[in-house]
Amino acid sequence: MLLPIRIWGDPILKKKAAAVDRLTPADKKLIQDMFETMDAADGAGLAAPQVGVSKRIFVFRIGDERHALINPKITLRSGEVEGEEGCLSIPGVQAKVKRAKRVVVSGRDQNNKPVTFELEDGEDMGRAATCVQHEIDHLDGVLYLERAEPKTISWLIEAVDDEGEDDIILRRVSRDDILAAYKARKFPPNVHVLDVLRERVER
Repeated sequence: MLLPIRIWGDPILKKKAAAVDRLTPADKKLIQDMFETMDAADGAGLAAPQVGVSKRIFVFRIGDERHALINPKITLRSGEVEGEEGCLSIPGVQAKVKRAKRVVVSGRDQNNKPVTFELEDGEDMGRAATCVQHEIDHLDGVLYLERAEPKTISWLIEAVDDEGEDDIILRRVSRDDILAAYKARKFPPNVHVLDVLRERVER
């Protein structure tokens, strides 16, 4: 079942999520619905607070594989990388954020089995290390724009280049202006955003 994604400005996104003491059938159903919702929104990860559930659960991708982590904890960080990030709860926007390049993260999977992942941003795993850090931030009530370099925060604007090909250009924007657009329930013209996320703002 597809779940509605909460948009920046929703109070649950600023709340620290609660630990999961016992994995219930409802939690397992939530995880399956989160996988489906992440896929439908073409996301790399999705945390439970983003679908209105304040529990320490998230789902994410390593290449083509999908995984769930319950009560995740990063036990090692090393290196540094700065890269562009986006967020399903802040659609139509991207910004540069500095993260650890390598992480070791432990928790339990959707079958309540202990798991540990050693992740590194790169060709083999894509942005998996960054994704895990981004999603754990969600569980702590932290959004990536709070960590972003302010001058890199941009709307993604659909355009056509000099050769008539579709293109995406960046239009600098402030955090306050993004929030104002969401509160007004109106994106700027030609913002590049999936229809399923556009509907969450312009409903």
